[in-house]
Amino acid sequence: MNTFLDYLTVLAVAALLLAPSLRGLLHERRIDRQLRPEREKPGRGQVSRPGSSRKRGAVRVAGLPD
Repeated sequence: MNTFLDYLTVLAVAALLLAPSLRGLLHERRIDRQLRPEREKPGRGQVSRPGSSRKRGAVRVAGLPD
């Protein structure tokens, strides 16, 4: 009986530790499921912002080829 209670205690602690992350995972999957139809609509590409076509963070060094 003592061994059974030890196993039960370990399972309870594991469930308490895993519950928040599993809840967050389910929340993320629900949001992804809601966003998927919007992403797959035809003609709904990414909106381009002014200046977004150039590479950010690129630094040109004089004397080096592009």
